[in-house]
Amino acid sequence: MMNDTGISAARPSAGSGDGNAARRNSNRPKYSRFTQQELPACKPILTPQWVISVFTLVGIIFIPIGVVALLASNDVVEIVDRYEIACVPPNMTHDKIGYIQNSSISKTCTRKLKVPKDMDKPIYVYYQLDNFYQNHRRYVKSRNDQQLRDASKANETSHCDPEKTTADGMPIVPCGLIAWSLFNDTYSFTRGNGEAMIVNKKDISWKSDRDHKFGSDVYPKNFQIGALIGGGKLDPKIPLSEQEDLIIWMRTAALPTFRKLYGRIDVDLKENDIITVALENNYNTYSFGGKKKLVLSTTTWLGGRNNFLGIAYLSVGGLCFFLSTAFTVVSLVKPRTIGDPSYLSWNRNPGSQ
Repeated sequence: MMNDTGISAARPSAGSGDGNAARRNSNRPKYSRFTQQELPACKPILTPQWVISVFTLVGIIFIPIGVVALLASNDVVEIVDRYEIACVPPNMTHDKIGYIQNSSISKTCTRKLKVPKDMDKPIYVYYQLDNFYQNHRRYVKSRNDQQLRDASKANETSHCDPEKTTADGMPIVPCGLIAWSLFNDTYSFTRGNGEAMIVNKKDISWKSDRDHKFGSDVYPKNFQIGALIGGGKLDPKIPLSEQEDLIIWMRTAALPTFRKLYGRIDVDLKENDIITVALENNYNTYSFGGKKKLVLSTTTWLGGRNNFLGIAYLSVGGLCFFLSTAFTVVSLVKPRTIGDPSYLSWNRNPGSQ
């Protein structure tokens, strides 16, 4: 057909329309209840009764758990003694760094602890450090796990900067900042009239660490022989798998305040017992404003003292009770008509609109 300008106008034919429709149909996925998400499923309707019932049930469950957790935590007996300030000689309080770095000054310190309540064995001995960031990226990466577990990889010191080799290029085993900064304060305990209390340091680390991360044929070598000593020394005749103080220290803490297990005391302590602690205040926390504390603690079926878990359960349970009460009042004072669920999409036939 010619229009007024003399240009022929194309008119779609019926055949081409049928072809387009056929192509559209061919691209349409095959119908199935799975692809259209029409399989049987739980699709609850949150009516006021359902919401109130769920909040009430959560409150009924959580509040008793919180009470039990708090009671278990309160049964733990702890003795915490901060000593890094008290152990500095009076004439060195103005120069604490000079005191800790001067090897000619005795670091021996005596502390008296009073038992507040009966403490049943085993009594766990911890040291606590504050303001010590073991989670610093460079610190955490400064180790070589292959070297720790395989004697044939003793020369492997990659990632151990800056404590990877000695001044003459010999590899350090174990290398890295974590091992170099090993905590080296020591504690010994006596009770009453001088009865010694033995600290058991056997099996205080994770068995998986002893068996799989630290080799029984790997021995310390060239460790802490440089000009700058970071922390404790290791016995070169004992394999790393048996040096449990090192194993515990190498499991770095996530927070700047942390406790690490020093040992166990396998005797009972009675209320008002006086414990005399002879400690060696060797570890330098004065350079970075850190704190050192000695902790003696019992445990319960829930572990050590930790009020957070009980408080968290009580808080959530109390909030759920409050919300259930609020929703109950609202539904009674200003009730709303519930819609007809037959209009919901999953309650209609798949082909209906």
